[in-house]
This record gives sequence, C-alpha cells and structure tokens, in this order.
Amino acid sequence: MKILWLICLYLAISLSHGHSRGNFGEFKRSLNTKDYGYRLINDPTHIAPHSLIEVFEVRSGDCSHHKNWNDCLTDRERSELSQVNKDTVEGDQYWYGWYIYFPDDFINLSPAKVSLGQFHQYQSYPAWMFQHTSQGFYLVNQLAANKNHELIPEVSLRGRWHKLEIQVAWQTNEQGEFNVWINGKQKVKYRGPTMDAKRVYFKYGLYRAFISRYQRPNNAEINIPIFTPTQKVYFSNVKRANHRSNLAY
Repeated sequence: MKILWLICLYLAISLSHGHSRGNFGEFKRSLNTKDYGYRLINDPTHIAPHSLIEVFEVRSGDCSHHKNWNDCLTDRERSELSQVNKDTVEGDQYWYGWYIYFPDDFINLSPAKVSLGQFHQYQSYPAWMFQHTSQGFYLVNQLAANKNHELIPEVSLRGRWHKLEIQVAWQTNEQGEFNVWINGKQKVKYRGPTMDAKRVYFKYGLYRAFISRYQRPNNAEINIPIFTPTQKVYFSNVKRANHRSNLAY
C-alpha cells in the first residue's frame, strides 16, 4: 500500500507541475517520505499566484536515512524535494524563480538552522542556502565563509507571498554571478565563484539542522524528552528557465 501511495504521489508531482517547472525536469522527495510532509493542495491563502500550491511540513522527529546519510544521527529533520537531473555544470547560466509563503504561526527555531532552499553540489556541500534566522529570511553564500545577505526582514516575512527571482552564472572563478530579486527589488548582486564542484542541483522545502541548539535552551533538564515545534511553509511556481520572462505563468 505504501509503495502504491508513493507511486501516486510521484505521478501527482510530475503531472501537476510538469508544465510549470520550466527546464528543471523532475523532482523527488529527499529522505523523509511522511505523507503529511509534502502535499499539493488548493491555495488556503486565497492570494497565491496559482490555485495549486506545495505545502511542506516538518514535525519533531521527522528524520530518515539512506546508505550514505542519516539525518537522525546528525541532528537534522526535513521534508524536501530534490532535483533528479543533477545537470547544471560550470558555464551554465539560468534564471530560477518561485513564490514562498510563511504562515502567521511559522515559529522561529533560532539558533537552529532552518533552510527553505539550497543549491547543492553533487558529492559535495551546498554552495548557496536560503535560510530563516532570528532576523528574517537570508541567502547564505557558503563559498565565502557563510556570508549572509538579507532578503526579507523578520517583521515583513509572514502572511504574504514573496516572489523570488535568481539569475546565476555558474562558474568556479571570478566570472560567476549570483543576483537575487525579492518582490521585484534587487537584494543581492554578487560577482565571484558560484560553485566549486562539478555539478549543482536544487532542493527546496523545509530542512532543519542542529535542532539541539533550539531544544537545549528551551528545556531545563537534558534527560527529559525534547521536541521541536511543527513548521509549515508554502511554495508556488518553482521554475528554472533560460530567460527571466519564462519564469512567469
């Protein structure tokens, strides 16, 4: 029964979003496959740019593993989709775009690390991560000693859809570019290396790392059961394209 459910979910992802992913190709779930962790639903906000949205939910203990990695042993929880075709190489140039919505009850888990999207490198570490911190929504350049770029301040984050547009020239040298627009306003203009591995791929959803950083300050005794609050985040129109105009519906 579980296998049948996974097949149906995979088909739903492909059929419902195949027309709107641009040239990304297919995505698959990463590690966590809980049924509530990823859903396609009608827009509950009634203000999304599209009637069908993606909901990611992570509850305390939502960790899993495969032969090369174990979230449960590395202080992590997640619900993510991962790009199947890890096809981005040095010299490629793409536009990326999506909408993201943080519900009013989205809890700040700082000082734990909460990521909402990452340009990961094949058989290496993530080069760029979109993270929620105590100060808001940030882009983290992990190629440059974790340099942070503020995208949306905490006070403006919740209860509204935010439009992200990203233009990247993938290079291991100073010819690289990484530019980010939030709601039409440019927030990041970076020149320099954008990768240091051979291939890059995209992941998005909810990924919580070093959760014990949150748990320990909020529990007086280290030997009692500890939990992290449930978080949900919404996405719409996740796309990759050759031109900015192709990101729109």
